[in-house]
Amino acid sequence: MENIRIPLHHVHESLGAKIIPFGGFEMPVRYSSDKEEHLAVRNSVGIFDVSHMGEFLVEGPHALELIQKVTSNDAAKLVGGQAQYSYFPNNEGGIVDDLIVYKFNAEKYLLVVNASNIEKDWLWISENNDMKASLTNVSMDYCLFAVQGPKALNVLQSITEIDLSKIKSYHFHEGTLAGIKEVIISATGYTGAGGFELYVKNEKAESLWNKVFIAGAHYDIRPIGLGARDTLRLEMGYCLYGNDIDDKTSPLEAGLGWITKFSKSFINCKELALQKENGVQKKLIAFEINGKGIPRHDYPIMNSEGIIIGKVTSGTMSPSLNKGIGMGYVLVGNHQIGTNILIKIRNKKISANICKTPFF
Repeated sequence: MENIRIPLHHVHESLGAKIIPFGGFEMPVRYSSDKEEHLAVRNSVGIFDVSHMGEFLVEGPHALELIQKVTSNDAAKLVGGQAQYSYFPNNEGGIVDDLIVYKFNAEKYLLVVNASNIEKDWLWISENNDMKASLTNVSMDYCLFAVQGPKALNVLQSITEIDLSKIKSYHFHEGTLAGIKEVIISATGYTGAGGFELYVKNEKAESLWNKVFIAGAHYDIRPIGLGARDTLRLEMGYCLYGNDIDDKTSPLEAGLGWITKFSKSFINCKELALQKENGVQKKLIAFEINGKGIPRHDYPIMNSEGIIIGKVTSGTMSPSLNKGIGMGYVLVGNHQIGTNILIKIRNKKISANICKTPFF
């Protein structure tokens, strides 16, 4: 099957982006270097085109009922203009996907899901829609730009009359930005650097992208690729679906207990409650490498005696810290903060320490 081109594909080509297949789409992975782009977001501002993400509208009198059934977090607590991080549990104790739920009003919600899971998620929600909520897959109608970094607010404030400083974290406002109506301006992101995510209809997307660039010129705004998106999210200890969580991962082992609300009934909640009661077997940990070495996906994790206790799920050289960092699952009992572990990198056993997140 051919990969889908996002609407601004030609713009990224003209900016000299290296384009790669990712999650069924052709995506810009970098424009200059991952490190340069990473530091631009941490220190000033960058813009990502993440239009490969999926968007589903859930509407009507049974919208909340469906969302409560298929997601782990308690969407009943949301007020209009608020967003919530959540996941879809499956029947086997794993995770169908992680997502963000946006509440517009009592009968209108938007679910934003991972690009590689659009088809799978759509089928899952549709199969579980026995209450007949209205479902619309609008994934191909919207572009999504993430304007991230400490200067993101200044850049976007210069092109809107909406007071962006009043949009709290995980809240959003639908209004006019850069003269374009009905832009969803969301105080969310995957970088930990602050900023906003902008949902805009495809036909207005290029105009918005260009206007954000003009507004950001004073701050040396950069286009940012998926390479830096990955190092930025890892520095914050954010999970990546397909790496740190998947269909077979227990959300409780992945540290997602905080978005698993047993105060309501949802798919597989009884089994997850039992697991919580009995305790988990593995834990997702974060670690920093002592000295040289870059941890990578699937590298073995050992205890100080050299016995394998788990494996790396995500790893990189942190551009902000200039050291190797990573996450991975280890057997319970080996997961305490400060514990010295070994990461097998090629044929060497490299010392590392379990630490708290965020790294940065």
